[in-house]
Amino acid sequence: MKAVFTMVDLENVHSLSDFQRNAKSHVERLKRTGEPEVLTVNGHAEVIVQSAKSYQKLLDDAEFARSLRIIKKSIEQAKAGKVRPMKEFLEELAAEHGFSLQP
Repeated sequence: MKAVFTMVDLENVHSLSDFQRNAKSHVERLKRTGEPEVLTVNGHAEVIVQSAKSYQKLLDDAEFARSLRIIKKSIEQAKAGKVRPMKEFLEELAAEHGFSLQP
Protein backbone atom coordinates (compact mmCIF):
# COMPACT_ATOMS: atom_id res chain seq x y z
CA MET A 1 0.00 0.00 0.00
CA LYS A 2 1.49 3.31 -1.05
CA ALA A 3 0.58 6.45 0.88
CA VAL A 4 -0.05 9.63 -1.04
CA PHE A 5 1.07 12.83 0.64
CA THR A 6 0.17 16.25 -0.63
CA MET A 7 1.37 19.70 0.23
CA VAL A 8 -0.94 22.28 1.71
CA ASP A 9 -3.04 23.82 -1.07
CA LEU A 10 -1.99 27.45 -1.31
CA GLU A 11 -5.58 28.28 -2.28
CA ASN A 12 -6.53 27.38 1.28
CA VAL A 13 -4.65 30.24 2.91
CA HIS A 14 -6.81 32.59 4.96
CA SER A 15 -6.26 35.21 7.58
CA LEU A 16 -7.02 34.34 11.16
CA SER A 17 -9.45 37.28 11.19
CA ASP A 18 -11.36 35.83 8.22
CA PHE A 19 -11.46 32.44 9.91
CA GLN A 20 -12.86 34.01 13.09
CA ARG A 21 -15.49 36.03 11.21
CA ASN A 22 -16.56 33.08 9.05
CA ALA A 23 -15.76 30.13 11.30
CA LYS A 24 -18.89 28.19 10.44
CA SER A 25 -18.25 28.19 6.68
CA HIS A 26 -14.56 27.37 7.21
CA VAL A 27 -15.39 24.44 9.49
CA GLU A 28 -17.98 23.15 7.02
CA ARG A 29 -15.38 23.27 4.22
CA LEU A 30 -12.75 21.58 6.40
CA LYS A 31 -15.15 18.74 7.17
CA ARG A 32 -16.41 18.44 3.58
CA THR A 33 -13.02 18.39 1.85
CA GLY A 34 -10.77 16.93 4.55
CA GLU A 35 -8.11 19.41 3.43
CA PRO A 36 -6.35 21.70 5.93
CA GLU A 37 -6.26 25.49 5.83
CA VAL A 38 -3.28 27.72 6.56
CA LEU A 39 -4.17 30.66 8.77
CA THR A 40 -2.05 33.79 8.65
CA VAL A 41 -1.38 36.54 11.12
CA ASN A 42 -0.04 39.78 9.66
CA GLY A 43 0.48 38.01 6.34
CA HIS A 44 2.64 35.21 7.77
CA ALA A 45 1.57 31.58 8.03
CA GLU A 46 1.04 30.82 11.71
CA VAL A 47 -1.20 27.77 12.10
CA ILE A 48 -2.84 25.01 10.15
CA VAL A 49 -6.37 23.93 10.98
CA GLN A 50 -8.05 20.74 9.88
CA SER A 51 -11.03 18.59 10.69
CA ALA A 52 -10.79 16.05 13.48
CA LYS A 53 -11.38 13.24 10.98
CA SER A 54 -8.52 14.33 8.70
CA TYR A 55 -6.25 14.83 11.73
CA GLN A 56 -7.00 11.27 12.90
CA LYS A 57 -6.16 9.99 9.41
CA LEU A 58 -2.86 11.89 9.58
CA LEU A 59 -2.09 10.25 12.95
CA ASP A 60 -3.03 6.82 11.59
CA ASP A 61 -0.82 7.32 8.53
CA ALA A 62 2.09 8.42 10.75
CA GLU A 63 1.67 5.35 12.96
CA PHE A 64 1.55 3.11 9.88
CA ALA A 65 4.78 4.68 8.55
CA ARG A 66 6.40 4.23 11.97
CA SER A 67 5.40 0.56 11.98
CA LEU A 68 6.86 0.07 8.51
CA ARG A 69 10.17 1.61 9.62
CA ILE A 70 10.29 -0.75 12.62
CA ILE A 71 9.52 -3.77 10.44
CA LYS A 72 12.16 -2.73 7.90
CA LYS A 73 14.75 -2.31 10.65
CA SER A 74 13.82 -5.69 12.13
CA ILE A 75 14.19 -7.40 8.76
CA GLU A 76 17.60 -5.77 8.27
CA GLN A 77 18.71 -6.93 11.71
CA ALA A 78 17.51 -10.47 11.00
CA LYS A 79 19.38 -10.53 7.68
CA ALA A 80 22.51 -9.35 9.50
CA GLY A 81 22.18 -12.21 11.98
CA LYS A 82 21.31 -9.98 14.92
CA VAL A 83 18.61 -12.29 16.23
CA ARG A 84 18.15 -14.83 18.99
CA PRO A 85 15.62 -17.59 19.63
CA MET A 86 12.27 -16.43 21.02
CA LYS A 87 12.46 -18.98 23.83
CA GLU A 88 15.75 -17.45 25.01
CA PHE A 89 14.25 -13.95 24.94
CA LEU A 90 11.12 -15.00 26.83
CA GLU A 91 13.14 -16.83 29.50
CA GLU A 92 15.30 -13.72 30.01
CA LEU A 93 12.22 -11.49 30.17
CA ALA A 94 10.55 -13.79 32.71
CA ALA A 95 13.67 -13.85 34.88
CA GLU A 96 13.99 -10.05 34.79
CA HIS A 97 10.39 -9.60 35.92
CA GLY A 98 10.21 -12.49 38.35
CA PHE A 99 7.66 -14.74 36.73
CA SER A 100 7.69 -18.28 35.43
CA LEU A 101 6.92 -19.47 31.93
CA GLN A 102 5.81 -22.83 33.29
CA PRO A 103 2.02 -23.40 33.61
